[in-house]
Amino acid sequence: MPTPPFDLGERVALVTGGGRGIGAAIVTRLAEAGAHVVIANRSRDVADALVADLSQRGLATGTAQFDRLDRTGLRDLVDGVAHQHKRLDIVVHNAGGCPWATLDELDEDKLEAALSINLSAAIWLAQAAVPHMQARHFGRILVTSSISSRLAMGGGAHYSAAKAGVNAFIRGAAFELARDGITANTVEPGFIAKPGRGSLSTAENLSRIARHIPMGRIGSADDVAYAMLYLASEQASYVTGQSIVVDGGTTLPETGFAVERQWG
Repeated sequence: MPTPPFDLGERVALVTGGGRGIGAAIVTRLAEAGAHVVIANRSRDVADALVADLSQRGLATGTAQFDRLDRTGLRDLVDGVAHQHKRLDIVVHNAGGCPWATLDELDEDKLEAALSINLSAAIWLAQAAVPHMQARHFGRILVTSSISSRLAMGGGAHYSAAKAGVNAFIRGAAFELARDGITANTVEPGFIAKPGRGSLSTAENLSRIARHIPMGRIGSADDVAYAMLYLASEQASYVTGQSIVVDGGTTLPETGFAVERQWG
């Protein structure tokens, strides 16, 4: 798939959860467009392996320690990257996850875990990045959300709430920062293939899920990464407070049965 003609030369980007899957694709596309991309990943060895691979291609990437989700830890992360590179132009909060639990199984730890990495971390990361972006009157704040923010999920009501909160936060942040040359947007992936990861990655389950997607296929990490690349670019300078849904049409029909009626 060819790289779109977006030029991020001299931009410095920070991507949390950038070691594999969607995060690795985002890192790769930003780096291919010329940005120096710093990967903040809890599994440092995974991030180091990606950096080694991209470095062989002549792409500028590096890693930063990412093991604290609180306000202080994320401020230290952002300030460290900005100090090392003398600037910070793009932050992508891609780190996420959720301990699945039905409503009756949900406890304080599971709720806090979902809110902490998906919502709170996005807020603290953005807050820490804003002063560095204001100094140059340019910035891109991007968060990987999910179509779960608008769809019901059995065992994932707390995850849906966190992602809906992300979208609401981004709209408010975009409004506050509009006069500073800083945009804030999210991308909402639908079903994205994660080869070799979890029961949903089996060929049988992927085929079953694909039947309920209007486009008839599972999405790829690059489908999300190219949306992020656009939002990070100069070409998206007039786009803020928005969410790009990348789901192959999953959220279009009223139910999965509508897809079956249309395509069988």
